[in-house]
Amino acid sequence: YPYTGVLGHEFVGEVVSLTPTPLPEGEGRGVRVGDRVVGEINVVCQRCEQCLNGRPTHCENRTVLGIVNRDGVFAQFTNLPITNLHVVPDSIPDEMVVFTEPLAAALEIQQQIQVRPTDRVLLVGAGRLGQLIAQTLALTGCDLRVVARHAQQQDLLKRRAIRTIAAEEIQPWRWDLVVEATGSPSGFSLARRAIRPRGTLV
Repeated sequence: YPYTGVLGHEFVGEVVSLTPTPLPEGEGRGVRVGDRVVGEINVVCQRCEQCLNGRPTHCENRTVLGIVNRDGVFAQFTNLPITNLHVVPDSIPDEMVVFTEPLAAALEIQQQIQVRPTDRVLLVGAGRLGQLIAQTLALTGCDLRVVARHAQQQDLLKRRAIRTIAAEEIQPWRWDLVVEATGSPSGFSLARRAIRPRGTLV
């Protein structure tokens, strides 16, 4: 990946200093020095067409913590706008809090589209992100199947009563919603074959 800088974007940290900046009304209030926080990884310009039309995660000028033009958290200190920070309740341990960013990515699917209990949903890929996506989709009550190639992935899903399906068992053009979570050409090809006409591919 063509990136030079400090890696790392999943974190929990403590606010050690704040630089006063003008903020939009109601944003970033309540964050104080000493707070335990997580942070949204996309730092946006708030001026481009995407930002002005309510799509800040598609900001044309964004930097991304530890991924695009912004040093990440594999360092003693990192820097994020206060509007990106979320205070973490004391009741949640650090070991769980660090999953905030990938869990937010998994939940993004349900922010973009409504998943109904009557939907037939196929998830292609059961890696770390795929596992979180499966767990969040299962909460909708949809008819969910997951393509999981490895025994360990299948076992994790079975423990949560999430059904798996082999790639060769998938009927083409059957699924209302297909989520491709492998990032591979073969996974994308399988997803495209599985989706029904006028279905949704994520």
